[in-house]
Amino acid sequence: MLNLNSTIDLDFKKFFRWWKRELSFLVPEKIRRLLDDARGTLIVRPAGNQLELTYIVDGHAESLIKLERNESGGAQYKALLAADERLAKANLIFRLTNRYAIQKEISLPAAAEENLHQVVAYELSRYSPFNTEQAYFAVKRLNVDNEPGHVRVLLIITDRKVLDGFYEDLKAMGMAPQIVDYEGLPNDPEQSDENYNLLPESLRLKTAKAPRLIYSILFGLIFLLLAAVMALPVWFEFQAVKDLENKIIPIEKEAKKIKAFQSEIDSVIDETRKLIEEKNAAPAILVMLNTLSSLIKDDTWLTYFQYTDNQLQIQGESPAASTLISVLEASDLFANARFVSPVTQDNISKLERFQITVDTASVEPPGHSASRRRKTGGNDGNSK
Repeated sequence: MLNLNSTIDLDFKKFFRWWKRELSFLVPEKIRRLLDDARGTLIVRPAGNQLELTYIVDGHAESLIKLERNESGGAQYKALLAADERLAKANLIFRLTNRYAIQKEISLPAAAEENLHQVVAYELSRYSPFNTEQAYFAVKRLNVDNEPGHVRVLLIITDRKVLDGFYEDLKAMGMAPQIVDYEGLPNDPEQSDENYNLLPESLRLKTAKAPRLIYSILFGLIFLLLAAVMALPVWFEFQAVKDLENKIIPIEKEAKKIKAFQSEIDSVIDETRKLIEEKNAAPAILVMLNTLSSLIKDDTWLTYFQYTDNQLQIQGESPAASTLISVLEASDLFANARFVSPVTQDNISKLERFQITVDTASVEPPGHSASRRRKTGGNDGNSK
């Protein structure tokens, strides 16, 4: 079922990276090869005391060789690069196995989404047996339905000493990984905008700036062309709008006069409506007074009567004040009768003093309020 309460997450950086990939198909293959320093991806996995190499290009994986983690393995790797040009240009990813890394799904407050890495680093010891001095970690957001006010992410962790040891061995063998990931959650080389990296920033290779600069220039030219294509129709439309505005100016003057007349008419209508509402409110007060007179017995005195916002408040004296609640509730005009102060007994008349508030069943027009007070003088009269 469609959830209309869900928020739309607009990631403009992700959109522009996707757009860049789509536009790259417009560039001829030969030019793309000249601009693209890397062809395919070389995956290096630890397998005991050896390193297993796999080459992936266009979704096809090719198992290459297993190398020892020593000088002889480094010599074999250099010979492999010399024999195969593809490997020299390939991106190198070092992929940790289940033995050297773990992953854990956690839920965080939505407010932490802007800076997930810093929030997780602050409480890393809570989510794992490591602290920030003992481990390298990465955080990857999950594309799932989140609970309101929360975001679910995957935490990938590896021991700092283990990864540092692997990095030193790889460096000694002539390998320079750009990314370190985990085989339980492998990165997709074709979706670089969603990749994570366990390798700390200080150990990552600096990427070449020339291809990025050329791509930036090409995309800048494309933007300029698109802007020109979009601007010309807008300019023509602007000129057409200016012509229409010149024709509309005389009509607007007449429209303003008509609008002023309409405003005066609306004001008169509002005043008339208010007068009618005030006039229609008067009979409701009379109806309530007549209803109270018929409901309350002659042995009961009313000394105070006030009606405001569909609520009636009465005060007085009665031999049995508690019976008034049921008497008022029995009427179709009143509802929710209740005492608003304790019932007390007058020392002279021996009658019970009461103060009751009751809601009226009929609804007055909006903004209307009426207030009346009725009193009787002395104890020798009866008011209802």
